[in-house]
Amino acid sequence: MNRQPWNRLLAWLIDWMCILAWVALIAAVGVPLWLAGITGGLTVVALNIIATLSLVVPVTLTLAWLESSTREASIGKHLRQLLVVNSRTGVRISYRRALVRNTMKIAVPWTIGHAAVFGIVTSSAAGAVPPWIWVATAFAYVLPAAYVASLFFGTGRTPYDRISGTSVTLRSRSGS
Repeated sequence: MNRQPWNRLLAWLIDWMCILAWVALIAAVGVPLWLAGITGGLTVVALNIIATLSLVVPVTLTLAWLESSTREASIGKHLRQLLVVNSRTGVRISYRRALVRNTMKIAVPWTIGHAAVFGIVTSSAAGAVPPWIWVATAFAYVLPAAYVASLFFGTGRTPYDRISGTSVTLRSRSGS
């Protein structure tokens, strides 16, 4: 395994530019629906479910598909010559392993963040924001920050790489 913290961060930024394009597309549909009053009567839970199903789930599934495909990388990792591999064998990972990886990396913090934002908006309109919402908000920020920090310590494997049994390596020049 090659430690590539800055390369991985650049790949992550490229991936997020792609993700933001998806967010813009969803917003191009969602904002007019909201402005027209069509989604105004939905509960916070319903809005969270819609946000999760339209944003978080497609991004998580797509990244898992890309990392388990013959490409072995997201768009950003591919452009930065990085591969996601099984940490024990060094070979391409299964879709299941990639899904666990991206659920921990993307879906968990993003979903907690959505729930916290919706909770803050709803609670602040009705009065004080409950402490549990502030804890969820802090967790939604601390978790990705811990992921980034882990790139610079020890082996450079993130918690989601350890949980999913994956490693990110530099593509060999003689390989694909």
